[in-house]
Amino acid sequence: MTAVLVAAAVLGVATTASGWAIWQSGRSRAAAALLVLGGVALLLGCAAAVLEVDRAAPPVFRSAAFLLLPLAVVSYPRLSWREPVSFVLLVVVAGAGVLSIVWESAADPMAYVLVVALLLHAWWAYERADARDRRALAWSSLAWGSLGAVVATTGLVAESAGAGSFVGLGTVYLVLLLAGPAAMAVGVVRPDVVDVRGLVTRAVVAGGVFVVFLSVALGLTSVVEALQGAPLAVTPVVVLCGLLAFCVRPLQVLLRGIVDQLLFGDRPDPLAAATSLADRIGDDPALALGAVREALVLPYASIRAGGEVLAASGTEVTHTRVLPLRLGADEVGEVVVGLRAGDLGLSPADEDVLRIVAPLLAQTLRARRMSRDLQRSREAVVGAVEEERRRLRRDLHDGLGPTLSGVAFATDAARNQVRTDPGRAEELLAQLRATTADAITEIRRLVEGLRPPALDELGLEGAIRQHAATLHSASGVPLPVTVDVPAPLPSLSAATEVAAYRIVVEALTNVVRHAAASRASVSLRVDDGHLALAVHDDGPMAAGWVPGVGLSSMRERSAQVGGTLTARATAHGGVVEASIPLGDGGAGRPT
Repeated sequence: MTAVLVAAAVLGVATTASGWAIWQSGRSRAAAALLVLGGVALLLGCAAAVLEVDRAAPPVFRSAAFLLLPLAVVSYPRLSWREPVSFVLLVVVAGAGVLSIVWESAADPMAYVLVVALLLHAWWAYERADARDRRALAWSSLAWGSLGAVVATTGLVAESAGAGSFVGLGTVYLVLLLAGPAAMAVGVVRPDVVDVRGLVTRAVVAGGVFVVFLSVALGLTSVVEALQGAPLAVTPVVVLCGLLAFCVRPLQVLLRGIVDQLLFGDRPDPLAAATSLADRIGDDPALALGAVREALVLPYASIRAGGEVLAASGTEVTHTRVLPLRLGADEVGEVVVGLRAGDLGLSPADEDVLRIVAPLLAQTLRARRMSRDLQRSREAVVGAVEEERRRLRRDLHDGLGPTLSGVAFATDAARNQVRTDPGRAEELLAQLRATTADAITEIRRLVEGLRPPALDELGLEGAIRQHAATLHSASGVPLPVTVDVPAPLPSLSAATEVAAYRIVVEALTNVVRHAAASRASVSLRVDDGHLALAVHDDGPMAAGWVPGVGLSSMRERSAQVGGTLTARATAHGGVVEASIPLGDGGAGRPT
């Protein structure tokens, strides 16, 4: 008796704590209040029994077991007494509970009424609940249903084996009942701590296997014993159990398929569905993810790269699995898939399918990234063009514009003075000549800013040699520059010529300004459809280069025509290397 009271007291504390936790969450307040009252009633019943108040303890215990706790389950996860079915179930549970309290002999039949009413409530509430309430109901139904199955099974076995074979079942039942209120609290406070759908499936399958084999074993032994008129010996029973053990796994697989179909619907064979994915995955990541979800019946799928979700399909779920997306040795991102209802993990077949389609998703991800890079490159080109136009406008407005205005004013002044003061007119014409020469110089500077004339006159190699011949070191000594072109250059596009020339000029300017170099070299060669250029100097530097305007300008010019550029300082001198596409030679020097 002492063990039973201790177990009841522990159950009372756990029930009160579970009700308080649900109350604190702000949801299912009615069920929370009833759980707290039920836990307090259990504690009061234990106190009455300890104080030997014999007439008070049984009604208090029955009020907790037959009224408060069943009402808490009916009110969970929300009280819906306005609906006809819910109202009838609520009245039935309350009436059965009150009748059990006031009439002790009615407790046993009312227990069956309560069980049926609670089962109907679980079905009705699940059918009408949303996704959040269904998770809470799944937790509650799993706990109370498992407890009911255990109680019913052990009760039947104890009855057939004799009451003395199972001593202390009441204490065990009370301890097991701790799972009920605890599961209700978890269903409200932390419903996603574990995927309860998988637990429900496993519990149903395990219970089904147990009931089937227990029924088969009891049936066969009863038939054999009835035929031979005597109990079976140990050896036949062991042989029968061994034979039944071989059927456990096939029955589990069969029941799992039946439960999956009943609870979660049909699922196609993922390996068969994978054959259609290759033709359905295109350049759009969202469409690709939709094809994967449809083929594998997944609730959610997304592609991430660098912690950023690039595309998603479906409704995000709590339980997911992550698989890397690789192209060769490079990891370009990862695919995140949500687990299906009833699954605690991906099946080996699903993982095989995802590994098959992962390279296709990786190619899709790379195509999207290349498209984004292309868009950025276009924006950079448009920005560079607009910046060049702004520079030209500024130079024309601030430089050439005032000069030409001065020419016009000087011409008017000379015309006014030509008869009255020829000497003054002659001075004005001399100033006009000088101003016109300045204007011509400014025009040449603007033209050279657009495209160096040397490129049209001498070609890329000649223009570079001409510029190299004019360089002097910081001390004023001419800087020897070697220009190496192993083979004649093909016809280059205008953009390629200008970019290459500007990069070489800027690199040599950096040598003159910043490197203590005694010589430099420039090499130009054609390699696999690209113009490869390199500028070397012999000015060693202890530290690396600090990126500045010059390096940024060279990189921008290379990127604008789809090329690449690297610049570094070494112990033997500076190195600038660029690879630029040859482009359309038809757009080269004018004829």
